[in-house]
Amino acid sequence: MRFDRDVPVVVIGSGQAGLAVSYYLRRFELAAGQDFVVLDRGPGAGGAWQHRWPSLRLGSAHRVHDLPGMAELDLSFDTAARDVPARDIVADYYRRYEEHFQLHVERPVTVRSVVNSGADLVVHTDRGSIGTRFVVNATGTWGAPFIPHYPGVMDFAGRHLHTADYVSAEDFRDKNVIVVGGGTSAIGFMLELEGVASGLTWVARRPIDWLDSEQLDVEGAAEAVAAQDRAARAGQALPSIVSGTGVPKTRRIAAGIHRGLLVAKPMFSVLEPGGARWADGSVVPADAIIWATGFRPELRHLAPLKLREAAGGVTVGSGASWTDPRIFLAGYGPQASTIGASRAGRTIARQIMALL
Repeated sequence: MRFDRDVPVVVIGSGQAGLAVSYYLRRFELAAGQDFVVLDRGPGAGGAWQHRWPSLRLGSAHRVHDLPGMAELDLSFDTAARDVPARDIVADYYRRYEEHFQLHVERPVTVRSVVNSGADLVVHTDRGSIGTRFVVNATGTWGAPFIPHYPGVMDFAGRHLHTADYVSAEDFRDKNVIVVGGGTSAIGFMLELEGVASGLTWVARRPIDWLDSEQLDVEGAAEAVAAQDRAARAGQALPSIVSGTGVPKTRRIAAGIHRGLLVAKPMFSVLEPGGARWADGSVVPADAIIWATGFRPELRHLAPLKLREAAGGVTVGSGASWTDPRIFLAGYGPQASTIGASRAGRTIARQIMALL
């Protein structure tokens, strides 16, 4: 098979997971652009953060972990400004990180598919094809939003949008809004829309597990990571992180609970043209439904390799595919960025170096 160039390692994605792996490849003295290439479809640095809404601040979402080696630049998300859009801070820090470690990220490049070529692989992109021995997939989840199906969803006459589509609370001024979801994004939308939307209803598929602390419970977080790891090793669909960790009651959240804003109703049973209906017959009018229902791993470009198991997931252990040893999945399952994808960078880079 003919291709435009040949590089031993291709890293797809330059969010936290992709940058962490790339950092360690550089530490092992591989040259970016020669021994490995980093491809990213975004217009600039910042991974999925560059697409998040302007009002989102650091500290109001899951913690953003520092990248390995970031201290060299005298940067840390723990001390970053809390009055600046999170997307601007992350984009700035990641850009400086890429430049400092000479990662030479190529963007915007869209990877369309990864296919077999004998013992090696070919990465097909909108800029040509690359022959390679190993692929590190670090595409995260932002490009694969999940919206569950409910009866009447196609009948609803209002606006459907997912977390990935949210821009500003002003888009919903004087509107009746239903927010669906039990995680930090749903809670953030409720707090932003209060006093803006004329009607605001929060619904969740399961009761909210509130934590009586302002920080994530370490034991609960560890179990959530372990659950992700068990599912990944079994090739199962990955469970929700928030279902295993609970939601800490920050002062802002506790105040919202106290004034009756953050009290979730159970899920509606059916959607109608003008709103939602519950099993008891009650109806809530709605002009818009915000689905803060999470994301799934973005793996469609790997479909030709047939990695997905019948159980719904990809069999992965320590960042490596157990089905195809040429494929590594950074930030997948227990390595998800919200729970410290940078920790996996060294593990994956070491495995690649052992195989080169």
